Amino acid sequence: MEIFVTGLQWYVVFLFSTTLHEAFHALAAWRLGDSTAYEGGQVTLDPLPHIRREPVGLVVVPILSFALGGWMMGWASVPYDREWALRYPKRSAIMSLAGPIANLLLVFVAAIIIRVGMMSEIFSAPEQLIFSHIVEANEAGTYEIVATFLSLFFSLNLLLFLFNLLPVPPLDGSGIIPLFLNHETAQKYLQLLYNSPAGFFGLLIAWNVFKYIYSPVHLVVVNLLYPGLNYH
Repeated sequence: MEIFVTGLQWYVVFLFSTTLHEAFHALAAWRLGDSTAYEGGQVTLDPLPHIRREPVGLVVVPILSFALGGWMMGWASVPYDREWALRYPKRSAIMSLAGPIANLLLVFVAAIIIRVGMMSEIFSAPEQLIFSHIVEANEAGTYEIVATFLSLFFSLNLLLFLFNLLPVPPLDGSGIIPLFLNHETAQKYLQLLYNSPAGFFGLLIAWNVFKYIYSPVHLVVVNLLYPGLNYH
């Protein structure tokens, strides 16, 4: 029963975080001139339109990965007009950046709630850090559940933010690069990106590199959350 409850907590956080990530992509594209995702009903925090588009990435793989490894992973996407992106590569880059920004906002929200909870003596810093336990409740009961949710929101969204910023296809980081290029070079870059079959290799590279990035950054950010405690 405990593993089911833990898995449900993971899935709620994963689904909401991924839905917000994709909704921010869709919203940015819509506000910048591409209504493709808006017309597909994906400018929403309702997870169902996103699940219908990516049922394997948002349901099957997250549940299987948690059941087999105690870790939840998956994916989602929103449609967009590539011709629009080629005409306006910097707008396309902002659209790509919007998803990771959504995850960063959730990290900040979780951090603020944790700090407010500590000032109210509801929460305290844990003696030992793990991914799903970066804050603990001072009393048993409901606040223990809230502490777990806050820990997962903080850690998982930091992971999603950092992982998606890696500049390899098909991750968002590869789509952000046109922000730093002139218009003509950005267009050529996007054409190369769209015609490249490098998505699988990009993910393979990202996964192997990311394991050296996340833990140190997570530790630094947690130490910023708890100044003076010097976790290591």
